[in-house]
Amino acid sequence: MNTILEFDLTSEQRLLCLCIRHCDYLDIAQIIDLYESIGDDRLFEEAELNGVASIVAHALEKCLGEKHAPLHWRNVYDATSVRIENYMHELERAARLLEKHNVRLLALKNSGITRGFYPHFGACPMGDIDVLVSKASFKKSHEILSDAGYKLKFRCPFEEESLEAALEAGGAEYSVTLAGGEHLWFELQWRPVAGRWIQPEQEPGADELIERSVSIAGSAVRLLSPEDNLLQVSLHTAKHTFVRAPGFRLHTDVDRIVSSQEIDWALFTSRVKHLRTKTAVFLSLAMAKSLLGTPVPDEVLNELSPSLWKIKLMKGWLERVGIFEPDAPKWSRVGYMIFVSLLYDSVGDFMRGVVPSNENMKQQYEFSSNWLLPYYHLRRLSNLLFRRINT
Repeated sequence: MNTILEFDLTSEQRLLCLCIRHCDYLDIAQIIDLYESIGDDRLFEEAELNGVASIVAHALEKCLGEKHAPLHWRNVYDATSVRIENYMHELERAARLLEKHNVRLLALKNSGITRGFYPHFGACPMGDIDVLVSKASFKKSHEILSDAGYKLKFRCPFEEESLEAALEAGGAEYSVTLAGGEHLWFELQWRPVAGRWIQPEQEPGADELIERSVSIAGSAVRLLSPEDNLLQVSLHTAKHTFVRAPGFRLHTDVDRIVSSQEIDWALFTSRVKHLRTKTAVFLSLAMAKSLLGTPVPDEVLNELSPSLWKIKLMKGWLERVGIFEPDAPKWSRVGYMIFVSLLYDSVGDFMRGVVPSNENMKQQYEFSSNWLLPYYHLRRLSNLLFRRINT
């Protein structure tokens, strides 16, 4: 089966894709050719619109030479670099605070990629820091961070700002003021993905991820194993339906992991199948390969591929809502729910996503009485239908 996704791109979009590729594998000749054809102003506008200006700046300086890239690229790169360096200092501080109490902290997604193996701070824009701890140590971690000045505060106005609500949702958000007065959003999670449509049995457990995690030289921060890292960012990209903010930039997570680390593909695909997340992971990998040229083996895509009709339907839908400009309107409520339903590998998995097992409901909402099951099922269904948070 041909599992290559081919998207119709404008010249500007094609250049963006070339520029956000892993910096060690840039197609310099093609970038220069398109850059000269398109012009600097148009490229800068598109890069800003897609939230990747500092990544493009890094690529242009590598391709054109630092002296030949216009100054505004250097300015946006430097501003991002300073901010992300401050974020990384705070990440390390939090990890060392928790380490003193025998709590292991794993950096997730862009946070882990930047701290672990892609230390080009200016080319790693992020809006927050995401970390993982075990559920058993979540309350302790909350207390430690609160004592250190972290303020429990959710960005979404519909979220209840309480530790109990955070435990129920799979994680908490904190407002942090850094040493220089800069603000940071810090996400402490015990579920590695924690989307409302993703059931606990369809994401790796925090305890097993922590056990398989690897150390980072000279750091208290730990990193997911390569296979777990790729699986987690693939599910996270799917959680954002591949296009919702930060959208387009999320594909760099897959690209940087695959391009930087040795992936045991047999182990990776076995874990994907075990979690019954082939469709979601396939699309994440296939889009990174199609858009950025990420070297995902064809045999891996073939092994994970859903049916051809589903690939064509989802590809066409993504093109219609737009795979670029992540802050633009993307989905109607009904369209969003239908698209998410297609991400499940089977109808049975979709039904479990809508109506989880009683055991999962009791674990998530922390109750034991069967009499409470109807209330919590109705509460969850209401959230799925009328609130779009943590998706």
